[in-house]
Amino acid sequence: MEAQRCVIAVAKSPRDYQAYRISPHDTNRLAIVFDSSSANISLTVCVEIFDVGGKTPPNRHSFAVEMFFVLKGEGMAFCDGKPIPIRTGDSLLVPPTGTHLIQNTGSSRLYTLCIMVPNEDFAELIRSGTPVALDEEDLTVLHRNPIPAMV
Repeated sequence: MEAQRCVIAVAKSPRDYQAYRISPHDTNRLAIVFDSSSANISLTVCVEIFDVGGKTPPNRHSFAVEMFFVLKGEGMAFCDGKPIPIRTGDSLLVPPTGTHLIQNTGSSRLYTLCIMVPNEDFAELIRSGTPVALDEEDLTVLHRNPIPAMV
């Protein structure tokens, strides 16, 4: 008979997320949901919040895959110079070595769930920035909405 291993799940709410602005003049913030220190695996999961007109600097990863899921808003992603419109519900998978950036082109904030595997020092880069608070608008977007009861 095989011994079963008990695995303890890690649960967080949006009020537990630590948010950072990597550089002082950045127009996006990253709220870490899980990273290698809490997940015990090499990954980074964060919510990236873009102010109106905000964008990431062009960046690339040597061996990590990065996935974005648009939680709310609209924008334009660029991968190796190719424009890709994105909006609520869209997903974008960026392969290793693809130079990419995301820009908010909407009239309100853009929220994306970002998953990077392996971590490739992404969480460490985020944490090296300036801590910032999530405001009420952020918490409203990220808060769990109850599922309506079936009648």
